[in-house]
Amino acid sequence: MARGTALPEDLRQLASETLLAHFSACCEGAVIVDKAGCIVWMNDSYPVRLGIEVPSCVVGQPIEKIIPNSLMRQVVQSGQPMLLDIMEYGEQAFVVTRLPLRDEAGEVVGAVGFMLYDDPRRLAPLIDRYQRLRSDLAEVRRKLAEARRAKYTFADFVGAGALSSALKQAARRAARTTAPVLILGETGTGKELLAQAIHAAGARSESPFVAVNIAAVPETLLEAEFFGVAPGAYTGAERGGRDGKFKLADGGTLFLDEIGDMSPALQAKLLRTLQEGEFEPVGSNRLATVDVRVVAATSRDLERMVAEGHFRADLYYRLNVITLRTPPLRERLEDLALLADYLVDEICRHRGMPPRGISTSAVNRLCRHDWPGNVRELKNVLERALLMSDSETLEADDLNAVMQVSACLAEAADSAPLGIAEAVARAEREAIQRALRDSRGNKAEAARRLGISRAALYEKIAGLGIEILAD
Repeated sequence: MARGTALPEDLRQLASETLLAHFSACCEGAVIVDKAGCIVWMNDSYPVRLGIEVPSCVVGQPIEKIIPNSLMRQVVQSGQPMLLDIMEYGEQAFVVTRLPLRDEAGEVVGAVGFMLYDDPRRLAPLIDRYQRLRSDLAEVRRKLAEARRAKYTFADFVGAGALSSALKQAARRAARTTAPVLILGETGTGKELLAQAIHAAGARSESPFVAVNIAAVPETLLEAEFFGVAPGAYTGAERGGRDGKFKLADGGTLFLDEIGDMSPALQAKLLRTLQEGEFEPVGSNRLATVDVRVVAATSRDLERMVAEGHFRADLYYRLNVITLRTPPLRERLEDLALLADYLVDEICRHRGMPPRGISTSAVNRLCRHDWPGNVRELKNVLERALLMSDSETLEADDLNAVMQVSACLAEAADSAPLGIAEAVARAEREAIQRALRDSRGNKAEAARRLGISRAALYEKIAGLGIEILAD
């Protein structure tokens, strides 16, 4: 063995002796008791702190006889340390730590105690920092819980017509149960708003409302998004793992938007989770239980997808317990005046503008539009008109300024001679617009109809300058 190299057991012995000597020298007091709880050693400063005039008389005495409130005997009996405690001695209070002592076989043979401070107030900076950290953590948790609560209620689903009233009545009945709900409707008709209202009116309103848009998450990440990731599941995974949407929604509601865009493989895993109430995080072989209410929504024709084999029939029946259909705006024009007033007020508040109104002629102009983008398109038109107008009340001309731009561009294009490149571009533009219209704005469905990938569709939309509404 090289000179100066110590054996592991020698190092352990040296460390024990050094630590004991260091602590006994720098702390306010140190004491060692044997297995019977009797004092076998006490450093010079401890008796002074305790007011003991003859230190040698304490050796061999039970620890409680010298220090009545000592818990050293409890440490010996349990073998568990007490890393930080406050011990009272007469009118004084000491900050102490107590550690068990073990022999080579691991048996507890005694305990050592250190008086760290003779005044607990010296811990004030540490306690203050701990309290601040606890307070900050509580505030973060509160904000996170607030963010996962439903933001909308039935009062936010504006409409007093027959279709809207019937829909809200059916949704209120659904809120009184915990059965799965399937919401069908075109894009922009308020499916998520209705899902949040159902959650807010139900028994789980104080629990999380967690939403995931399946069409917006890459297929390769959806499983981890749903079920979470176990620690070290793959290279680059978070060290502590990550909870999925099912875990985050435990006890509450999980809203699955665009459920029709889910792959068959993930459909099978989702079905098992809904049936058994359990799942396996990615990279884990342990089952986790979960209790969620599922509300799903889609703008696609699920019945046709089931018939064509693109959507599992058993999952469809599991989700389709309560079915709600959000009507398109063109079918509830009786709500248009009330809805326009509501949206104008909301836009003005959001943009920091003074309150504005909307005239009867402007509402009549809105009623003459087909609204393929539904309420989302209506809000876009009203916001653009408000930002481009200085009048206190929106008029029909204000709306025409933003609603007829596309028509004017199309008319100008019709009157100009076309080259081959322009003709091809126009044909592509018309085909894409038709596919988007027939698929009710669903880009995945539009791409399937056109026989191209969704990525290629996005490239053509950008390249041709096609204005569309978000899915």
